[in-house]
Amino acid sequence: QVWLVESGGGSVQAGGSLRLSCVGSRFPRFAISNRCMAWFRQAPGKEREGVASIRSDANSPYYADSVKGRFTISQDNAKNTLTLQMNDLKPEDTAMYYCAATGGTKSLCISRSDIDYWGQGAQVTVSS
Repeated sequence: QVWLVESGGGSVQAGGSLRLSCVGSRFPRFAISNRCMAWFRQAPGKEREGVASIRSDANSPYYADSVKGRFTISQDNAKNTLTLQMNDLKPEDTAMYYCAATGGTKSLCISRSDIDYWGQGAQVTVSS
């Protein structure tokens, strides 16, 4: 069963912008509201790492230091969509990006062990 469907990504030069979107499944219904949602990334040969986390009924979004001030995570519960706006991209941002969700009540979900559901991944490539 595919619970999270990603779109966006692609290739861009350093300094450029990209947007990733993630939609919760319609049938069966997978609502992104009232759960912690996050974006992770994994570069070749490296561990998968949390980039940003959000829960609409909790505190402000969390960002990894490496993307703070450049990336923005947001969610639109009416559209059941999670978005990652990536600005001022750098070559070191090159990775496969994954939408992620919890099944419980966590307000922060930035570790792999927090995650119960994964998207299929979207490639982001930044050239210098």
